[in-house]
Amino acid sequence: MSEQTAELDKSLDILTDLIAIARRKGAEAADAVRLQGSSLQVSIRQGETEEIERSEAHDLGLRVLIGKKQAFVSSNDTRPELLEELADRAIAMARNMPDDKFCGLADPDLLAREIPDLDLFDQTTLAADELVQAAKATENAALAVRGVTNSEGASASSGRMSIALATSDGFSHAYRTSNFSLSASVIAGENLGMERDYEFDSRHFHVDMMTPEEIGRTAGERAVARLNPRKMQSGKYPIVFSTRVSASILGHLAGAVSGSAIARGASFLQDAMETRIFKDGIRVVDDPHRLRGAGSKPFDGEGVANPRLDLVEDGILRSWILNSATAKQLGLITNGRATRGTASPPGVGTTNLYMEAGLLSFRDLISDIKSGFYVTSLIGFGVNQITGDYSRGASGFWIENGEIAYPVSELTVAGNLRDMFLELTPADDLEFRRATNAPSLRIDGMTVAGT
Repeated sequence: MSEQTAELDKSLDILTDLIAIARRKGAEAADAVRLQGSSLQVSIRQGETEEIERSEAHDLGLRVLIGKKQAFVSSNDTRPELLEELADRAIAMARNMPDDKFCGLADPDLLAREIPDLDLFDQTTLAADELVQAAKATENAALAVRGVTNSEGASASSGRMSIALATSDGFSHAYRTSNFSLSASVIAGENLGMERDYEFDSRHFHVDMMTPEEIGRTAGERAVARLNPRKMQSGKYPIVFSTRVSASILGHLAGAVSGSAIARGASFLQDAMETRIFKDGIRVVDDPHRLRGAGSKPFDGEGVANPRLDLVEDGILRSWILNSATAKQLGLITNGRATRGTASPPGVGTTNLYMEAGLLSFRDLISDIKSGFYVTSLIGFGVNQITGDYSRGASGFWIENGEIAYPVSELTVAGNLRDMFLELTPADDLEFRRATNAPSLRIDGMTVAGT
């Protein structure tokens, strides 16, 4: 038995014992989760190491249910005598809680029976000096770009996490993940003409990472490209969101179709199920089982099976994002999108959310734009999830006659998300780099507020 397997088995044994204690003390049902992790992060600036930080986390959470009452307690101590105390506290709290008619464990028939191996754990270990060297190489590559005048620093990290979940209905499974990251942020120009930009990468497997030279060079070139930005006249223009920021549009969609928002009546898509919200051909997918995916998980936070979910098919909204509680509120069945911490009820969220690539290349996407805005950076969060009103600060580049012409800054882009969704056209440049991904997105007729 490997050391990693033994660690996961130990976590599951602890959770099983804790649930048994809670049941013996009066809980009608219970579940428990254990999160263990360690990370090492270094930060450097101008070739000098500024910080080396090592951290470890050991968190244990117990949920108990008595009738329609539930309570949550958490601890980082797994000694047997303290497990008894933890269960006592949870039982006492539950008996004094108000009824919640939607609480409860997931339907046993929906629990995951087959646990897929999603290739989320890399055995590679990196020492602090290796991370320092990677960060220095990244910063050096950025500073070597002509026009870069200063560095805000570079950082590198590696980490591991194990997630174990057990329920009184017999579910008991655990899995491990690893993560590596590398980033740099630099400044180009001087005095009042300075501009900054960055690049980063984060992966489960070290071999999948961009090289330090790629990350540094990209950060430097982006900063230099932003020099001498212009101010633009206000008006209505085609907007193209770069792949750096296009995922935020999907994030607004995810918030609007979250079961919790729908159950509260707090979504601009409240009445949109089985109606058209995007153009023909557009598909939005949440795929928890993507191999090495940034948001992948073999089961959800309640132990429920979590198959691929097509939220939008051919432009039509097909599903909410549901856990057990929100599904009960809406008279539906969970689709395995529960999230989980150690001290609160299961939440709801996406895993690997993406919009499928379109048919047009980026060049074709902008080829007929006589005057428009290519957005590479967004500022603030002026989005109303109830009305769909959208207004955010932005910078990037102006498009003239189908070409990227010059940098622009201090602009605001505004519209309404329902209208924006219907006007949206995706390019073919989808890349899977984060938990939420989208290709470049063109939206015609948005308002740009400038000078």
